[in-house]
Amino acid sequence: MSYTKKTPYRYTLGQTIKELRLEKHLTLREVSEKALVSLGHLSEIETGKKEASSEILDAVAEGIGVPLHEIVIEAGYRMGIRRGFLSTADAELELDLALSR
Repeated sequence: MSYTKKTPYRYTLGQTIKELRLEKHLTLREVSEKALVSLGHLSEIETGKKEASSEILDAVAEGIGVPLHEIVIEAGYRMGIRRGFLSTADAELELDLALSR
């Protein structure tokens, strides 16, 4: 995944949601139905076109079958890498440690 310096957090968050969804072999429609979020709105969240409220993020996390903090933490680490605060290796190690707690 390539980022530019101006990539907003909502894009990073959306890409994180999409990748977690795909890891679980779920379609956009399946998560949309489980989360009770419209298919179009979920698609716009995944592509970074729309911000997601905390309530919608929680519903999407539940629809994917992951805890909300997993999405937020992973997106945060991705932002750290993009902004040069973390190397990819450091972020992966820290993410593994954070999610294992």
